[in-house]
Formats: sequence, structure tokens, C-alpha cells
Amino acid sequence: MLAKADPSQKLYTRMRLWEFSDQYVVEPSDGSSGSCLAISRVNGNMTLLDEVPNATGRAPKIQTIFGVVGILKLLAGSYLFVITERECAGSYLGHPIFKVLKLKVFPCDLSVKNSPEEQKKMESEFSSMLKVAEKTPGLYFSYDVNITLSAQRLNDLGDESRLLPLWRQAEPRFLWNNYMLEVLIDNKLDHYMLPVIQGSFQNFQSAVGKDTIDVTLIARRCTRRTGTRMWRRGADPDGYVANFVESEQIVHINGYTASYVQVRGSIPLLWEQIVDLTYKPKFDIVKPEEASRVAERHFLDLRKKYGNVLAVDLVNKHGGEGRLCEKYAGAVQNILSDDMRYVHFDFHRICGHIHFERLSILYDQIEDFLVKNRYYLLNENGEKIEEQIGIVRTNCIDCLDRTNVTQSMIGRKMLELQLQRLGVFDANKTISSYPSFDDCFKILWANHGDDISIQYSGTPALKGDFVRYGKRTTQGIINDGINALTRYYLNNFVDGTKQDAIDLMQGHYIVSVSRDMASKKPQGKVEAVASFRLALALIITGFVFAMMSLRKVRYDVWHLLFSLLWAGLSLAIGGFVKANGRVFCNRPRLHKPPY
Repeated sequence: MLAKADPSQKLYTRMRLWEFSDQYVVEPSDGSSGSCLAISRVNGNMTLLDEVPNATGRAPKIQTIFGVVGILKLLAGSYLFVITERECAGSYLGHPIFKVLKLKVFPCDLSVKNSPEEQKKMESEFSSMLKVAEKTPGLYFSYDVNITLSAQRLNDLGDESRLLPLWRQAEPRFLWNNYMLEVLIDNKLDHYMLPVIQGSFQNFQSAVGKDTIDVTLIARRCTRRTGTRMWRRGADPDGYVANFVESEQIVHINGYTASYVQVRGSIPLLWEQIVDLTYKPKFDIVKPEEASRVAERHFLDLRKKYGNVLAVDLVNKHGGEGRLCEKYAGAVQNILSDDMRYVHFDFHRICGHIHFERLSILYDQIEDFLVKNRYYLLNENGEKIEEQIGIVRTNCIDCLDRTNVTQSMIGRKMLELQLQRLGVFDANKTISSYPSFDDCFKILWANHGDDISIQYSGTPALKGDFVRYGKRTTQGIINDGINALTRYYLNNFVDGTKQDAIDLMQGHYIVSVSRDMASKKPQGKVEAVASFRLALALIITGFVFAMMSLRKVRYDVWHLLFSLLWAGLSLAIGGFVKANGRVFCNRPRLHKPPY
């Protein structure tokens, strides 16, 4: 049977948050008889109360909340994260799953007013990053079931593990609020500790003949090397990679449950691509001599967690991508075996921008691995009759667009095998044989890809029209152009601050009074005056005056000189910005080296 948390450890599903002048009080309001949780607004200290205290003075504000996500400590204050709005996204193995619609931060920082001025300034800078954190997309949770584990791993939990609170059952890699729960763990507040994942949750039901098929697709984002598209690339020295996402496709039909898991993640080398205002910054391989060791660590970890591994590399064979591809292929040579395979498929050369049906060439190369390593299957009695013993790991450069098209193809093929095994499909039938079911499946994977892409790049996935409609469309190509330009803007002028907020929430940057209050490294002359908005305004102004002068040349030849001067000034500023591109970008301020 599938594991469920011990009822005695049940989480509170609805609470009232009382905002007193000196403390916040969280009161269970879902019919539970548990204690109230009081959090000091001075220093964040927590105590349990039998009841809500009587108010003295101004009446407290009261609002309904649906979960305590955790507490984050900064220099002087602490900050309480709670869920103020939610919606039911569907069910996972029979239990409701909720999406966070609104995350809110409540400051416990009254002690800051007694801090030195410089510390107040630093605290203000850090706390402003939490406003970015409130907008974190793709957060999901359940009060009843551990959604950090796949159906197979959940079923394999021992009896003792099933009795543990959900946060103790959770897979730390996929527990988005792992760091923020530490204070609640120290205070043994099991009933308040809500595990949250970042990823995607999509579901549909469709009739095929007399059968109703329920299909769920869930993504779990790893927190080890999480971040934004350009500020988190490649691997760290321990082999953890950027944009690592586990995707699980689950089907329920006639009492049977089948699941298939695949993963995506950045090329497991030490490499980076620092923004510098160019459309496609160059790829830098850092410490190339470490490539084999880092790749070995990454794949050893995958094999421990998933079994056999097939690495599908979709990057180009030429240019900067080609250098990465060559280094990647060389780094894994010593670890290749029957249980660890590497396949390169030059997606852009073979499929171009419209011929994605040529992915069948890739499927022919990997079909034997998919069949051999199977999928997870439970019968109507909840008994395991099949087990997945291997994983396909797919990557391109971003692990978004090409990767999602490829993973949707693999998910389609595996679902067809499962439905043929269960007698729903005849041997000659495929998902495309049933138009309504086919449309739902395409939308499922298109939404899945968009969710993952928004979290990493800030925009929906490119090439999503093929996943959604089965073909490239004019509107889809136009949308790709718009999204590509949006990514450029976000990568260069927004994502640095977002990366700082992510590092704070995940504990990748631990705030320290001794370090953060130390004198900052003085800025160079360029850094001190660099402002992209100012530079852009000067360039536009220069060209406007140049055009105005040109229009007056027929009246006075001296205006030609003025026009050349203004145009020259604009070009000079443009050249200066290009030469110092990195300085003008929005870079992370929390200077934790990536390696």
C-alpha cells in the first residue's frame, strides 16, 4: 500500500494569524485542538500557548493562513513565511495537492531599531530581497502525502518511516523550504512544519473507449544548485547541477497505478556563462582538469538514487556548445558501461526548428534502454508487479526547450507501453489514435515545460507550440522571438537580484554580522558610475539631437558638425557600454563564488 503520514502527526490545514504589537500568534482553526504558536516580533523567538492572549490596546489584525513555510534569520531580524492563498491543483496518489497562490513575509525585526545605522542599512537591503522571494513561482504542498518522493520510492518506505511527520520523510533535495524549517525543527513544531516543493503539477482525465484514464505529471526541482538561467550553470565541485528537475508521469486506470520518472539537469562540468549584454555570452569551462571527477560524482549520485543511467545530450556539435559537448563526452568516457550510457543527439542539426518528428531517430537509439529498465506498476491490490530500474537524464544548454520536447516524446512512448501492457491500447494503437486524449497529453507536457522554464529563465518554454499542438505554428515562432528577447532582458537586468533572494532562502548564503558589516570592497571608477538606464538615456538623447541637427543643415552647415558630434557621442557611449557589459548588468550582490 502507498504510504501516508501517521494521523497523530497531522498538519494543521487552516489557521488564523493574529498580529499583536509585540508578537504574531498562529491559532489552528481547522477543528484541531493543538496549541497556538507565538512568534516574537522583536527577535523571532517562539513559544507555544494554550490559547490566544487577550489584546491590550489596539485590536490585532486577523487573517486566515494555510501553512507556515518557515522562518528566515538575517542580521538582526527574523522573517516569518506563511501561505495566505492556495488552490487545489489535483490529487497525488489519492491525496489533494495544493498550489501556493500567495506567499507573504511577516517581519520580526523590531530589535533592528536599536542596531547601528550601517546594520540597519544592511538589514534593509537583505529584507528587500524577500519581496522578490514572495513572488516565487511553482510552489506546491500536501497536508497528507509526501510529494517530494516518487510513487516508487514512497511505496518502498519502511513501516517506521511511514509513521514519521511528513517533513522527516521528505527528500531533502526537493524540499524547497528545507533551510527555513530549521528553526521550527529546533522547536519541535511538527504540526506546523509544512513541506513545500518547487516545480509543476498537471493532471487530466480522459475517456478511451469504456476506460477513464487519469494522468498526472509532477516536477520536483532540486535545491542543491538552484537559481536563475545565467547565474547558475553547470555543476558544483560535488557534482550537483543547475536546473536539476525530476519529472514523474503517473497514470491511474482500473485500479492500476503506473509511474515513469525521468530527470533533466545542466551539463555536469564546472562551466559558466556570465552575462555581459551580448545576446549569447560565451561559455567558459572552469577548471577543465576537474571535469572527469565532477562528472563521475554526478553520475555516481544518480546511479545510487535511480539505478542505471542513460545520458541524452542534445547540444550542438559546433561553436561554444560544441566545446562543452566535446568536454562532456570526454569526461564520461571512463565511467561508461552497460549500466551507464551516453548518447549525443544534435537536436538543432537533425530537427532544425520545425522537423521535431525526427526525434524518432533518437527514440530508435534509446528504445532498448527504455524497455529494459521498465517502469513502476502497482496492481489493483496495491502490490508491486513492475519496478523502474533506470533513468533517462536529458540535457541541452538550458535544459528547457529542446529538453522538454524530448522528454515529452519519451513520456508519450512510455505511457503507450504502459497502456498496451494494461490492455487499454491494442498493439497497433498509440496516443495519437485518440484525438481527445492526445490533445490533453500535449497540453499536459506543454504546461509542464512552461512551469519549469518560468522558474529558471523567467519565460515560458520555447518550441512549446510543438509540444502543445504537435507542430510548429507561426504564432509559436513569434512567441519564441518575444520570449527570447524577454529572457535577454531578465538575464541582464533582473536576475542578479532574484539570484540573491534564492541564495538567501535556500541557505546558500548565510548572513553574518562579522562578514556583511565588514567594509565593502571599494568600487572601481566604472562600477561607481555604471547605470544602464542612464547610458541608454544618453544614447537616445544623442541620436535625437543628431537627427534634429541634420534637419537644420540646409539652413546652416554648422548643424552638420553638431549632428556628427551628437552621433559620435552616442556611438562612444554605446561602445563604452559594450566594452564594460558585465558592469552594467544586474549581478548578484551576495558574492558567494560559484565553485
